[in-house]
Amino acid sequence: MTDQVPTDTAVETKTTALHALHVELGGRLVEFAGWELPIQYEGVIAEHTACRERAALFDVSHMGVVELRSPDGIDALANALESLTPASIATIGEGRQRYALLTNDRGGVIDDCIVTNRGDHLMVVVNAARRDVDLARLRTGLDGIDVVQRTDVSLLALQGPQAATALTRLCPAVQELVFLDFRQLDVELGTADTAAAGSRIEGVGVSRSGYTGEDGFELLVASERAEALARGLLAQPEVTPAGLGARDTLRLEAGLPLYGHDLDETTSPVEADLVWTMPKRRREDGRFPGADRILAEYAEGPARARVGLRPRGRRPVRDQTPLRTPSGEPAGVVTSGGYGPTVGGPVAMGYVPTELATDGQTLLADVRGSDVEIDVVALPFTPHRYHRGT
Repeated sequence: MTDQVPTDTAVETKTTALHALHVELGGRLVEFAGWELPIQYEGVIAEHTACRERAALFDVSHMGVVELRSPDGIDALANALESLTPASIATIGEGRQRYALLTNDRGGVIDDCIVTNRGDHLMVVVNAARRDVDLARLRTGLDGIDVVQRTDVSLLALQGPQAATALTRLCPAVQELVFLDFRQLDVELGTADTAAAGSRIEGVGVSRSGYTGEDGFELLVASERAEALARGLLAQPEVTPAGLGARDTLRLEAGLPLYGHDLDETTSPVEADLVWTMPKRRREDGRFPGADRILAEYAEGPARARVGLRPRGRRPVRDQTPLRTPSGEPAGVVTSGGYGPTVGGPVAMGYVPTELATDGQTLLADVRGSDVEIDVVALPFTPHRYHRGT
């Protein structure tokens, strides 16, 4: 799960606990969803490559962290939340996470989120731009459940094939985690040759997860200790600071949808190729918003489908670019597009009529007055490398 790439806008903004560090490191700060965040430091391609080859550290503290609590326990919480999503919440084991979609009564996606079973409560991480909408939905839809927004914590994402090597020096227990595990662990910030020597942060929430397609971790820490944790991680030789620009190119290459582009309140989970988030038990009980439309599309097939798109040549095809067939018929729209540094060329995702959603189908897009040929391809563009254990 990730947010839209920020754009420069003159509005009053909030800052994360790492703001001073971003400035110190030379981050180019822009406004996004009411927050001032770094879009890049050294450059998007360099930071993207660092994540694919070594490890990159992202500040994702703008994301919303919400706790759900009930005096009736975790089972009551799970059953309640299942009334708002087609995901299976009741089967999330303690210390495990699950990607889920909040749906509306029309079968569209209100938001995508990560749900964690913390033993005595559920934690839901939502997109920054949808925070207020999601909080309202949870508070009105979950009768008798306490919905608490955590504004005192920060969220860091350490991603890449060497992320585990770097974090293990500070917290050896992370070696035991597999994809979508969550634990509260103590982190030792440094060794004898670093300024952070002997400084320990207790009870950091560590999950083996992320939204880049790479192995990695997300770390939930009290905001007052966030900068110390970030400095401890950046002191590791594998780790490079990275901004939201690289986070977006990474998720695009990994074929992961972006809310506000590839997902919105008119798009169903079936159209978005996210039927894997709806297990058989939930499809059979149909006890979630928009079930009539979603289950009909599941049974009969949707009218359109999210697909991978590979523009030929070097020109990226950006979001909202209309697509057409070689004969000139409308053929959908690009919803995410840009340059894929690992792929070495332009990549995109979009929605096309189901009959055109076949590998090798050729479509056309108008890019600055010239036709660009685009091939429909399977997702992802780069393979996922999550650590699932042996």
